[in-house]
Amino acid sequence: MSSEDGIWFEQKRVGYGAGLPVAWQGWALIAAYIALIVGVSAALMPRHPVPYYTVVVVSTIVLAVIAMRHTRGGWRWRR
Repeated sequence: MSSEDGIWFEQKRVGYGAGLPVAWQGWALIAAYIALIVGVSAALMPRHPVPYYTVVVVSTIVLAVIAMRHTRGGWRWRR
């Protein structure tokens, strides 16, 4: 489980999507996403809700696409 094979996230045992990060790149991606959301919340949310929600939706989509590409086994439903 290292970043040399391009895997940043482990697959979920049950359900759809990515599990916890297994490489530093995955943790860095999650930390950057959280920092972006917190920073944008402090700067935009009270006065400018439309740009705030736009940034949240776009950054969430970007996070999901990157996680999907770097999850061991890809995203599929697991039971």
